[in-house]
Amino acid sequence: MISLATVEQDKSVETIAGAEILVEMLIRMKADFVFAYPGGASMPLHQALRAARDRIRTILPRHEQGGSFAAQGVARTTGRAGVCMATSGPGATNLVTGIADAKLDSVPMVAITGQVPQALIGTDAFQETPMVEVCRAITKHHYLITDIKDVARIVKEAFYIAETGRPGPVLIDIPKDVQLATLPRDEVDFDPPFKLPGYRPEIRKAAPEQISQVVAAIRRSKRPVLYVGGGCIQSEASDDLREFALRTGIPVAMTVMGLGAFPGEHEQSLHMLGMHGTAYANYAVEESDLLLAFGVRFDDRVTGKLEEFAKHGKIVHVDIDPSEIHKNKEAHIPINADLKEMLVALNKALTDSDIPDITEWRTKIAGWKKKYPLSYRDDGDNILQQWAIEELYNQTKDKDPYVAVGVGQHQMWAAQFYKFDKPRHWLSSSGLGTMGFGLPTAMGMQAAQPDSLCIDIDGDGSFQMNIQELATLTCEKLPVKILLLNNQHLGMVTQWEDRFMEGRRAHTYLGPADHPEALGDGDGSQPDDTYPNFVKIAEGYGVKSRRVRSKAEFPAALKEMLEHDGPYLLDVICVYQEHVLPMIPGGKSVKDMILE
Repeated sequence: MISLATVEQDKSVETIAGAEILVEMLIRMKADFVFAYPGGASMPLHQALRAARDRIRTILPRHEQGGSFAAQGVARTTGRAGVCMATSGPGATNLVTGIADAKLDSVPMVAITGQVPQALIGTDAFQETPMVEVCRAITKHHYLITDIKDVARIVKEAFYIAETGRPGPVLIDIPKDVQLATLPRDEVDFDPPFKLPGYRPEIRKAAPEQISQVVAAIRRSKRPVLYVGGGCIQSEASDDLREFALRTGIPVAMTVMGLGAFPGEHEQSLHMLGMHGTAYANYAVEESDLLLAFGVRFDDRVTGKLEEFAKHGKIVHVDIDPSEIHKNKEAHIPINADLKEMLVALNKALTDSDIPDITEWRTKIAGWKKKYPLSYRDDGDNILQQWAIEELYNQTKDKDPYVAVGVGQHQMWAAQFYKFDKPRHWLSSSGLGTMGFGLPTAMGMQAAQPDSLCIDIDGDGSFQMNIQELATLTCEKLPVKILLLNNQHLGMVTQWEDRFMEGRRAHTYLGPADHPEALGDGDGSQPDDTYPNFVKIAEGYGVKSRRVRSKAEFPAALKEMLEHDGPYLLDVICVYQEHVLPMIPGGKSVKDMILE
């Protein structure tokens, strides 16, 4: 073993710093991008990234939170871990929301934070925060590196943990002294063995007797429904699901995370279920005698009042995470397994005699579809958000686009009126519901999908949370198209005020506080003037922009946006008292569903 002192004396020995080891490992883990914002405690990492710029692309977001969502844009479209990086203290804590978002939606991500030198940890040093403690409950795993010799192993483990089993975010906190420390290059093992005695994410398979139980339940069913979530997409099981659904004829309802797992326009699709799901999806689940719950967690936004959800039928629950089984809803046939493996086995086991005759059931569902379609009123030349999204869908469905959304009414309307035929093309902050998600996530998905059309459908409230990332679009040449549905309000909260609080506005109007709309005294029409002027802001960032407020001019403006060869913001002025329907109020059941 050569000591560091000897290395310093012998200039012929090639050394490598901790920061360089970390960057080299990122490259070996096939990270094509890192979204990184520099600071004092991470400068050595950025110098190492600069030196390796021909092997890994570093994209500078304008806010660390934007970087964390951009990393998700990579992860959600590719299935591989996205990477974000920040300095210590406020830089690191600005990643927290993105980390929590990734945890709730099971998104693989590696978040790297600089830390003050080890000698200063615990002294309340400048820009010091205990990131491992801050993130303990919102990460799949977390590391504080204390020895340069552990850097390569920890990076390798972090990617493995993030991407295997139920995916999730992993934090690596690396003190500055570890980044600056050096080792002889020939002493560094860039493919080190793991030290993970308690983590065994083997691909779990359903037992043959469990498959037999499911087959028997399917054979006996008269009113089966597939309830499919994000786990189907994470396990790359969409093709197997489609094969199963088409062979059996069982209708498919999807969660907001599951959209794209089954073709949205197929006659068997019930589209989205839950609080703002289709009436026919919710009625079908309510009356089902067999609920095939694949890769779902029985979230409250789906189930409403738990004891009333799917209470008339047998439940088969398949999930890779054993903690999800029986967590919210008791399953009659619980299966802790990888969904893809389970579906492969199920498709193999099914015989023609196992396929139930559900003609009567499908006829009943067809009646519900006809009676309760997703619809909206005609508001003359005013632009309704649902109509704008439908027009976007009609102009882009043949272009195989990737679509990200912010959080709010526009998110639910996009889920309802934009139909997805493929997985990983719909990116939504679903579990955490994070406003500001849309723009930076679209930024990341555009980086990962450079030859594809990438769209952010956003609302003016959500958009302003990370509006600074317009700069990143321009400076990094990311041609994201932004459809901004601008109603001057926090629309979803406004809807609840209208429905349950007699229209009393409590800080949901985004314009000047002396306007009548601030207290709910407006007439609900399109505003004559809007605040802020998004066109001027976008132009200030170098993003081409246009405002429209008329249905007559919208299709041509949309076409102009889609054909523009750079980033583009289309500011669409909409009415503000439009509601997302259907709606099942929180804690209520299908019996309480609001249809108009």
